[in-house]
Order: sequence, then C-alpha cells, then structure tokens
Amino acid sequence: MFDPVMLGSAAVLVLFVFVLFVASRCVRYVGNNRVAVVEKLWSGAGSITDGLIALRGEAGFQPEVLRGGYHFFFPFQYRVHSQSLVTIPQGQIGYVFARDGAPLGPTQTLASNARTADFLDVRAFLSGGGQKGPQRTILREGTYAINTAQFVIITRDRIHGLMLNANDGDLFDQMQTLIAARGGFESVVIKDSADQIGIVTVHDGPALNADHIIAPEVGTDQADATTFHNSFQDPEKFITAGGRRGRQLQVLVEGSYYINRLFATVEMVAKTVIEVGHVGVVISYTGNDTADTSGDDYRHGELVARGSRGCGAHRCCRANMRSTLMPARS
Repeated sequence: MFDPVMLGSAAVLVLFVFVLFVASRCVRYVGNNRVAVVEKLWSGAGSITDGLIALRGEAGFQPEVLRGGYHFFFPFQYRVHSQSLVTIPQGQIGYVFARDGAPLGPTQTLASNARTADFLDVRAFLSGGGQKGPQRTILREGTYAINTAQFVIITRDRIHGLMLNANDGDLFDQMQTLIAARGGFESVVIKDSADQIGIVTVHDGPALNADHIIAPEVGTDQADATTFHNSFQDPEKFITAGGRRGRQLQVLVEGSYYINRLFATVEMVAKTVIEVGHVGVVISYTGNDTADTSGDDYRHGELVARGSRGCGAHRCCRANMRSTLMPARS
C-alpha cells in the first residue's frame, strides 16, 4: 500500500521543483514570428559603466536577440522580453531612434549613419561609432528582427520598442505625430498631371552662409557615387557633397521619393506657366555675384551670367511651356 504521507510529500516536492523551475526561467520559448530581447540580471563582469547595452557580458540588456525556438539559460540570471517582429507595410517608411551610442555633433539634428547603418546588429552599430537619437537612415517595407531595447522603430500605425521609462511613450508619440504631420510615413509622389514641383527644406547639416538665403545644388552628378544623393533620399551623401540646411535650390519633379521627413520637408507648389505670346525673365536671389554681361548697347539694367545672382541673360522657357522654377521667397 502507498503511504498517503509519502505521496503528499512527494507531490509537494514535485510542485516545489516545478514552481522553482518556472521561476528560474531557465527555459524560454520564442515564437517564430517574434524576437526576444535578453536582459541579464547579474553578472560576474559587473554592471555597465556607461551606455545602455552590455557589450562585454555585464548585467543589463544584451546586444543579441533570440529568434524562434527553445532557449536555455542559467537559472535566475536572465529576463527575456518577447517582442513582435518589426514590419513596415509596402509603400511606407519606418523611422529609427537609437537609445545608445555616441552623442550627436554640434551641427547635427539626426544621427549619422555614414559608418554604420546596420540596425540588425547592435554590437556592430555601437562598435562602429553609431550615434544615439533619431537616425538619418529610414527603413523601407519588409520585416526586421530588431533589438527594441536599443532601437525604437516608429511606423504610421505602431511604435515598436521596449518602454524603459515612464515618459518614453509620450516622447515617441510626439515624434510619431510630428512625422505624420509632415506626411512622413509615405513617399513623396509628384504626378505630371498635377503641374506641381516639390520645394525642399533640409533640417540637418551645417547652416547656410550669412550671404545666402537658398542652399546651392550639390550631389546632382549621377556619375559620382560618393555624393549623388538621388534627390535627398540619401542624407549621408547629401552631407558628404557639402549640402547645407535650409531651403534648397534643387527641386523635386515628377516621380516618387522616399525621403526622411525629419531630415527634409517637402512643400508642393504650382509650376510657373508662361502664356502664349510672352517670355519669362529669371531674376535669381541666390548664386555668386558676377559682372554685368549686358554690353554697352543694353540700356535697361544689368544682366548676369546664368547661375549668378541678379537678372538672368537667358529667358527661362518658351511661351506656353511649364517651368520648374522655384518661386521667389517672400
């Protein structure tokens, strides 16, 4: 016969071991449609001395994420935060905010990704000098396994990230609202039938010189792969080409453009239409100062070379043609 006391004791022991096993969190399952951010609660390497991510085995958030399947841990040492994969729908844009990294420079609004833009590898990002804060590089459509302790991804419909502080939600909600107000979660689409152009204002990089009100064109040579920014779609190449913040001389014409709206905003304006029987004379408010090219026989003012500041020597376009001229700044 079975001893009830022995059976009860065994049941209590089994229950205790089971509770201890669950509490130890030494075995965790991660779904195939999710990732897990690992937080080490204690470590022989001590605590992090600076930053957020533990790159040398210290206690804290670890740089690598876990993918689908069962994972085994030392008991009572780890906490696992299960997160959904980051999905950017087709035709939309995702914005990246880095919590850890090098500080921004004095002329920067957004973090540079010139040396590292790999948001899937936190260790490489931080070791390569990645900067904290909103990033210049955006995410296009697709699914990404991202460490959301280090990177917060802002999309039109959702904010992907571990909320580490009480005010984190408000901060990223404000960023989401700002981007949405600029139409930043979709591409800029300019149709030929609309007869419009896009006027671009850049919000990052060195400031304009005191004698300029419009930033000159840079990085428009497609043959130069290091500086061709493809109509402001590559902020790093724009900065490398010597681009400056402020309203830009280069405009956007018909096409689709995936532009980081924290980096540059776009204002749609109507094209200039010159009626039949008329010509257009260009007066430029930007460019270099040059000598008068009108000649001794011209008595109606001064004319300057094309691309210079002043009254242009060339008519802008033929009658009844639409021109992609930037309107004068009021």
